[in-house]
Amino acid sequence: MSGAALRFSLPRWRVTRWLVDAGPDVPSEIRTALIGSLFGTLPIFAGGVLNSVAVSFLIAWRIPTLPFQLWCAFEVLCCVVRLLVLSSARSRAERGLSTPTDIYLLLGVAWASGIGAGTFLSLTSGDWVVGALACLSAAAMVGGICFRNFGAPRMVGVMIALTLGPCCLAAPFVDQPIMLVTFMQIPFYLFSMTVAAYKLNAMLISTMRAERENAFHARHDMLTGLSNRAGLSRAFSTRFAAAPEGRRLALIYLDLDGFKIVNDSYGHMAGDALLQLVAERLRALVRNADTAARIGGDEFVVLSEQTERAQLQKLGDRLVREISKPYELDSGHHIAIGASVGIALAPDHGTDLAALMNAADAALYEAKSRGKALCVIAGQNALIEGGSAGPGLQRLH
Repeated sequence: MSGAALRFSLPRWRVTRWLVDAGPDVPSEIRTALIGSLFGTLPIFAGGVLNSVAVSFLIAWRIPTLPFQLWCAFEVLCCVVRLLVLSSARSRAERGLSTPTDIYLLLGVAWASGIGAGTFLSLTSGDWVVGALACLSAAAMVGGICFRNFGAPRMVGVMIALTLGPCCLAAPFVDQPIMLVTFMQIPFYLFSMTVAAYKLNAMLISTMRAERENAFHARHDMLTGLSNRAGLSRAFSTRFAAAPEGRRLALIYLDLDGFKIVNDSYGHMAGDALLQLVAERLRALVRNADTAARIGGDEFVVLSEQTERAQLQKLGDRLVREISKPYELDSGHHIAIGASVGIALAPDHGTDLAALMNAADAALYEAKSRGKALCVIAGQNALIEGGSAGPGLQRLH
């Protein structure tokens, strides 16, 4: 879908929301993607515009009466306005601004109404050439309507009804009783195409859900729901690697103390339950803008744009203190563990994730070597510890 890379606004008006309703329990992200699909497939859009204008012009030229001339003028005006609104919507979407989605949707319905009105006029004109040309054009437009608007099956049904429905309305005014078959033919066609549009839409939504779930699982830890290594790498690339100039970032490396004893004493199920509780505390302790990740075993990482050293030390000490509080598992066991933290800063200790991880790991090792339950921040040429100063360390102020 050509519109998939751009983000178009969801409709705000009641009638347009009804037209594109994707059904219950559809996430907003998928609804936005479906709206984007309505702005795509530009070759089909251009083909429809050229066809409807050309057909209305030729018929108005063959039967130069006021009704046909008004129809031709409406087709030209509607198509020009649709092109302008589409161009404006794409331009605004590229700049991250709100788009005129409601107007665009209603213009599509108006265009279908114009084709239907022209078909009615042509069939009742008594000119079989004009009637055949108008009906052929309307039938051709239905294919484009279905393919272009598959993201909104209700809108597909409305547009088909407006495009072909006038064939039924014109049948009683045509001196050909055989045309009355359209009262059976077109409603059946409308029903079958609308059902097909709903089925295609359901398949599309199911596929989009699966894609998003797969993408989520690819970047998140299945046990805790935190980001995994891939998610951490993506977050780092988004926040720092893409624009390192003037950007600062902190990598907080947390490791649990005594976790192996829990697994050995209570079993791996208890260990998994404990990791889930740790993850819950970690989420509550970091800011919403921070990225918390579990990178394996009992190791956790937080990416934070909070980079002032005194604040980082307070955060690290708080993580150590809160994570080390006792836990009660569903099994009734009360478990106490500890935590040690090492912190590195970008760009001070590197501008890539591997360098930061190495620096934070070295700080974490220093924290554990000094008795655990400490937070240590890597310095430029030495490590800076929040606890007691020692060789190669200095107290952080």
